[in-house]
Amino acid sequence: MPYITKQFKFCAAHKYWNPNWSDQKNKKIFEDDIKIHGHNYTLDITIKGQPLDDSGFIINISDLKKIVDKYVIKYLDHSQIEQDVEWFENKQPSTENLVIFIWEQISPHIIGNGKLFKIKLRETPTIYTEYYGPDGE
Repeated sequence: MPYITKQFKFCAAHKYWNPNWSDQKNKKIFEDDIKIHGHNYTLDITIKGQPLDDSGFIINISDLKKIVDKYVIKYLDHSQIEQDVEWFENKQPSTENLVIFIWEQISPHIIGNGKLFKIKLRETPTIYTEYYGPDGE
């Protein structure tokens, strides 16, 4: 079965802080990330499915771009994630939580032949998280 991946980019800031922990524990666990800092994120969205006979596409990439722009980029780009995005009200703005948020935002809007297969979010050149959905591996 073919898989197609479209890459997106956005910039966002965040900080880590658990209000249920002491200052000392927050500093020990999160280190310098208790301060507001930003990342230039790279987001890969992978769709799987059989190509349609008439177009040869699994999904129209311009449709995928509209979905991701409307339900993800619009909320995350140039935001301070834990303050500006309601979903993160009681959650840490980690890449692990971000991929779950992104999946929940776009999955209901992927219609037709293709199915959302994987989200890969790169926070830095050496840190990324992959997510295969709530039923994934």
